[in-house]
Amino acid sequence: MTLFLLKRIAIGLVTLLVASMIVFSVMEILPGDPARLMLGMNATPEALDALREQMGLNAPVVERYISWAGGMLTGDFGRSFTYRAPVIDLIAERAVVSVPLALIALTLSTAIAIPVGIFAAARRGKLGDTVSMGTAQIGVAIPNFWFALLLIYVFAVWLRLVPAGGFPGWSGGVWPGLKALILPSIALALPQAAILARVTRSAMLEVLGEDYIRTARAKGMPRRKVLWRHALRNAMIPVLTILGLQFAFLLAGTIIIENVFYIPGLGRLVFQAITQRDLIVVEGVIMLLVASVILVNILVDVAYALVDPRLRARS
Repeated sequence: MTLFLLKRIAIGLVTLLVASMIVFSVMEILPGDPARLMLGMNATPEALDALREQMGLNAPVVERYISWAGGMLTGDFGRSFTYRAPVIDLIAERAVVSVPLALIALTLSTAIAIPVGIFAAARRGKLGDTVSMGTAQIGVAIPNFWFALLLIYVFAVWLRLVPAGGFPGWSGGVWPGLKALILPSIALALPQAAILARVTRSAMLEVLGEDYIRTARAKGMPRRKVLWRHALRNAMIPVLTILGLQFAFLLAGTIIIENVFYIPGLGRLVFQAITQRDLIVVEGVIMLLVASVILVNILVDVAYALVDPRLRARS
């Protein structure tokens, strides 16, 4: 297990290095002068030169990449020229909103999707299966930002049960903060739950056709026990894959939802940084998301090995 984990970590580090090169290169080839975009078209040449020097834009590309990547290794993501604050502080301030939002959405998505997928697989071809998968198909087709607007109208404007947007901060208490994240979490979770439910159903149907499942049923094992103890565990590999991808998508997909609900999270931070051409903030947030995806993939690989020891033996 230790060798298995070390190999996955090594692959993750190499992936992170390559991703950092790609992110830095893409930011470099973007059209436009960041200094001129930040100071405006009427800025004097002296002011532009001073800002370029302050931002390090006059240094060679390789030197700037090494400085940027080396700084991230020590926790120094640079300093925002728009907010006049360290990027790591901005990320930490916004992550305490975005990470709970993504985790709540993932929990809701999993809690809804797996039981629905099992229910549909157990009633293949029947009315329950048709209704469940039909509803899931609608959930896949609906964009989450449109669903978010619908939730705002129903629960915030019409019923007045929750706030329509904004975030009071955790200092005001856990419940007010969670209440502000309810609608964004649902808007993120339901489309993902629809996808996960379909994957769960397909994986369960494949497993339910295996000989050992038929043998268990022939021995008189209760149907519920067959589904939850034997079939589900062996169907978890594709489900875990989708769960890992979904967490990364939920963390990155908050850009739209946070702007719809006016939530000061990472998504809103990177959107504002893009519009203000604050590239150092954009690079920092993107690398954080990349690192999160790599970490989640490592955890998913470990979960694979725990669910199916044969995968660990082959690694």
